[in-house]
Amino acid sequence: MTDGLTDELLEIADELYALPLAEFTPARDARVKELKGTPLAPRVKALRKPATAAWVVNLLVRREAAQVDQVLSVGAALREAQQAMSAGELRALTRQRRQVTAAVTTQARRLAGDEGFRVTEAVAEQVEATLTAAMVDEACGRAVRSGLLVTPLHTTGVEPMNPADLAGAIAVPEALGFEASAREAVLPGPPDLHVVPDPDRAAKALAAAEERLAAAVDEYDDANSTHDDALAEVERLSARSLQVQAEIDELRRRLADLEEQSDGLEEEIGEAEEVRDAAAADLRTATAERDAAQKALERAESR
Repeated sequence: MTDGLTDELLEIADELYALPLAEFTPARDARVKELKGTPLAPRVKALRKPATAAWVVNLLVRREAAQVDQVLSVGAALREAQQAMSAGELRALTRQRRQVTAAVTTQARRLAGDEGFRVTEAVAEQVEATLTAAMVDEACGRAVRSGLLVTPLHTTGVEPMNPADLAGAIAVPEALGFEASAREAVLPGPPDLHVVPDPDRAAKALAAAEERLAAAVDEYDDANSTHDDALAEVERLSARSLQVQAEIDELRRRLADLEEQSDGLEEEIGEAEEVRDAAAADLRTATAERDAAQKALERAESR
């Protein structure tokens, strides 16, 4: 249930979150100026710029509303059917859900590309995770359909998303149940020679360019950090590999030494056994001679 003020805020938010990502902040600040002194001004000022993945999902919702509604309907049907399914059927269901979210993510990337925005693999993964959350969690589905996401969504697929986290992922907490307005792509038309030049046009263009650069720098920093981490991991594993190889070489050398010692011991054992056998023969001979001598002595004493 919303009041008039919230309804007006949702209407403004619907317009702002439909804009290209670089235009969001300048447009929001302009609306705040227009609303200065009204109760709406601080609430509009509090609207956060969406993360890249959230902006891509918001774009998809507005450009392909029917497709998103179909995805959410499939998600609802799958949630109902899931309770009575066997393990094999659940695996098939999971594969189907992944196929659907992957296909819709591809469509979202194409739409962003049409806006001149290249979606990285990392952002695409967040978009797909958001669509998956919308399919497995009804509340997440309503958040996606609002078109007012500021951060991507994620869920384990077992438990619903934490309500506090979900509320923080949308621009207006009361947006659950609100549906974004469908919007077609705006194609550039012929210049209107009678349009009065906008004195702030250069400033707006500069602000938009700065906003785009800031987003690009953030994306570069993230990619660079990931690359540095990957390089460090390769270096660590390479060093460990050299250490293990050195240990293997040392063990092989030690094994060769032990095998040589074993061969020498085998020869010594053979020689010792020959000496033992000869000594045993001598012992048997000496024993027989001793016994014979003892008997001879006993016969002599008995005479």
